Amino acid sequence: MESQRSRVVHLYKTLQYLGREYPGGSQKFRQKCHDIFLRNSKETDPKKIESMIEHGKFIVKELEALYSLRKYRAMKKRYYDDKS
Repeated sequence: MESQRSRVVHLYKTLQYLGREYPGGSQKFRQKCHDIFLRNSKETDPKKIESMIEHGKFIVKELEALYSLRKYRAMKKRYYDDKS
C-alpha cells in the first residue's frame, strides 16, 4: 500500500497537470492549488489527511468531466449546426 505522502504528492502532480487547461486561467488555478497544499502541509491527523485526499480525488474527477464536456461541445459545434 502506498504511503499517504506519496498519494498526496501524486494528487498534487495530477492537479497541477490538469490545471494547465483550466478555463479560468492555468496560472491562477495552479497558484491556488499550491497555496491550498502548502496551507495543509502541517496536518498530521491521518483521518483528516485521508479526507483531504478523497476531496482532491473528487476535484480531479470534476476537472476531467469539465474538460470532457468542453471537448464534446467543441466537437458537436464542429459537426452539427445550431438550428437542430
